[in-house]
Amino acid sequence: MSFVLICIVGIAGIGASLFWRHPAAAVELTTGTFLAPSREVPDFSLIDQHGRVFGSANLRGRWSLLFFGYTNCPDFCPTTLTTLAAMQKSLRATGAELPQVIFVSVDAKRDTPAQMAKYVPYFDPEFIGLTATDQPSIEAVARKLGVAVIIQPATDDNYTVDHSGAIFVISPSGRLTAILTGPFSAAALQSDFRRIVGARGILAGRE
Repeated sequence: MSFVLICIVGIAGIGASLFWRHPAAAVELTTGTFLAPSREVPDFSLIDQHGRVFGSANLRGRWSLLFFGYTNCPDFCPTTLTTLAAMQKSLRATGAELPQVIFVSVDAKRDTPAQMAKYVPYFDPEFIGLTATDQPSIEAVARKLGVAVIIQPATDDNYTVDHSGAIFVISPSGRLTAILTGPFSAAALQSDFRRIVGARGILAGRE
């Protein structure tokens, strides 16, 4: 990843945190910010890797970790997905509660459901990949969450897409509970996820 892209990803992550302004955190996290009170996730409707509609209602019933990226991303996206897969493997080994990991494409043109179906399971067969039939639909969802998406001009299909590197933690009630901005490691993510889940009582009182 180039220095410029690292800066953009970092700034975009900070931007997401500022977009969801919050009072002092009730839970200290290593990799990001706990939101107290939690925030309602805006309604959205996308398509998963099997061509099925996936919307806000699909976030209810279990914890979710939502991350924006694209399958042609050279390093940041696959690195983050690999780290999330390692976190899931560690959680499974302990019998702990597992979040659903959701990878949202910011590149609707190239990331068709078929492409997502080939890419996402490589990291973990339970990961969910989301895309849309057109780029404006993707960017509309991204804007609702304060995520920056910038397509770099190119003369062919080898363009790059600058995007936020934040991971959004969504509670079983479908509310945004934390924004993780890194740096990410499997151990740090697992520790922070456990802290967030452990604060369920705080969430219930403030949601």
